[in-house]
Formats: sequence, structure tokens, C-alpha cells
Amino acid sequence: MKILIVGMGYAGSRFLTAFRSLDQSFGLAYHARHRTREDIPYFPTLEGALAEHVPDLVVVAATDSAHADILTRLHGYRGFVLAEKPLTSPHDDLDAVAKALTGARGFALDLVERYSEATEALRTYVHEHELRLVRAHLTWGKDRINDHRPTVGVTSEVIHSLDLVRYVTGGDEPLKVRDALGVTSDFSVSGPEVLDSVALTATLGEAPVTVYSSFTNIVRQRTVDLAFRDRRGQLVYAGCVYDTPVWDADHLRVWRREGGQEHTLCEVDTRDVQVPDAQRAVVKLRRLALDVVRHAADGTPPKVPFAGLAESVGTQRLLNDIETAARTTGPARYFPQGRTPVTEVDWERLG
Repeated sequence: MKILIVGMGYAGSRFLTAFRSLDQSFGLAYHARHRTREDIPYFPTLEGALAEHVPDLVVVAATDSAHADILTRLHGYRGFVLAEKPLTSPHDDLDAVAKALTGARGFALDLVERYSEATEALRTYVHEHELRLVRAHLTWGKDRINDHRPTVGVTSEVIHSLDLVRYVTGGDEPLKVRDALGVTSDFSVSGPEVLDSVALTATLGEAPVTVYSSFTNIVRQRTVDLAFRDRRGQLVYAGCVYDTPVWDADHLRVWRREGGQEHTLCEVDTRDVQVPDAQRAVVKLRRLALDVVRHAADGTPPKVPFAGLAESVGTQRLLNDIETAARTTGPARYFPQGRTPVTEVDWERLG
């Protein structure tokens, strides 16, 4: 199988590591604005890469603002497309992107937390026990202050929360954002007033949902707190903490309160799992890569449902609405005298 990675920065390098960890004989190549590595073939143009490398799979891992242009230029491509989130920037032509990809054999957006063992266990438990969501709160944040990577802003982070709450509850109910408050700042090299944090109120069916997400969280924080009602009308609680203390270290606990005590119903804990060096920080991404490779090769159904094109377009429209409607405070000035962006290689901090 031939794989083309478009963009070889932070995201592209992680995808390369994930594919290599599968120990399969892939024909790997990359396209980027500049040659940054010599260990795999490089193509200076996307069109040249498609024509000469003839990839079965194209991975779009470039800067957020470049996604729409790259995806649109894949018009006529007949292989599988795997794209880093978000699908596009808020002001891109989503219809043009969707139209360009209609001929592709398949599409998936990298919503990698679907591939957490904790996420899958919770989704399975909710389905098997016919739990109905009563209330949800999700927090998703990390520190990207003075990060050298361009970004569209916090919509690239809040997408995880919006996807997870729908995914674990089955995805049948519509998520409707009611209100959005945000803060802008110069945290990013992308501009002096980029949306760095957002607080949302929403409903998922009849259940109220609150979300807080930030790119200026000093400490990485990824938590999901859910309350359900079971078929007997009793409350069931679920809490999940992701990527703590290190990436891919997740902990889920589902419990019920009875007689003044808590009774654990389901628990998954990967915090003490030993990860081979070749898979460090890409455990979940590796699972996504394997699903995509198998499906692209022979149509094998994915173990975890892909976020397909129609779903991804719908999610991007939701993100665009949040960006447009958010009532903002700021901008906060982290760097009033200018900045010297720091180029880091520590995946734990960058993630």
C-alpha cells in the first residue's frame, strides 16, 4: 500500500510514526512546502505526488488553514482520505470541499479519542444498558501559549468534547449549541485576537450539556463527566479522564450510588499500561491508522466507526457557528512587546 502524508510538521510526524509502528511494508512519501527529512521520498507539489506516487491513502496533516485548499485539490482522487481535524477553517467553502471529495473511496476525520479503550468501553456500556443522558459536562484544554504552530483557534480543541458526548451516547440525538462565551488573545502566532477559549451551553436531545475548552490552559486537562438514567429510572454516573498523566493514559469509571455508597459498574484504566517506545504518544492514533489501512486495502469495516465526510461537514458547520456566535472578551496580551516563538519537539507538551 502506498501512503502520502501531506504536511510533515507535528501532526504529519505523528502519523508517520503511527504507520511505521504497524510493521507493514508501506510505500510512504510526503508532500510539504519544504523538505524536512530524507528518510522517505519527498514531493514538492501535491499534484506531482498524486501522479508519481499514486497513493492508495492520502493523509492531510498540514496546518489548519491549509486543509480546505488541499482537500479541494484532491478533486478526482479515487483513494481513501484521512484528514486531521478540524476539517477546514471557519471561513472556508465547505460545500466545495465536500464536492471535491465525492469521488474518494472513503473519508475519515482524525477524532482520535474515539480510539481510547475508555471511550469504547463507555459507549458499549451505555448501549448495552440502554442509558439515557441526563446531564453532561466536558473540559478539554492544554497550553499552546507561544506555540510555533499556526492554528484556527480553540475550535480545533473543542471538537473533541463535541464529538465525544455525541459518540458515547450513540449519536442519534442532535447537539444544539445555545450560547457561547469566548476569550481572544495573542497566544498564537496566527494573530493578535485568536479565539483561545470558549464556554458553551448546549442540549443533546433533552439533556443539558456544558463544555469548556481552552488553548491557554496551563495544565493539560481532559475530563468527561456524565449522568445517565437507566431503564429502571435510576441514576448512573460516568467519569473519564484522558491523557493524564501522559498521553494515552486514560481512566474511566462508571458507578451507581446506593445506600450511601458508590458501586462501580465498569472501569477501564490504562494509566499503568507499558507502551513500547515506538508507540509512545501514538497508541490511539495507531489504532485509527490500522483501521484506515485495513479499510483502504480491502474494505474491512473499521473496529471504531469513522467520522465520515457527511458527519465531518456537519461538525465543521457547528464549529463555524460557535466561532461566529461567540460573545468574546479580550484580547489578552501575552506578548505586548512581540514574541520569539519556541519550536518544541516534546509531543507530551504539544499534545
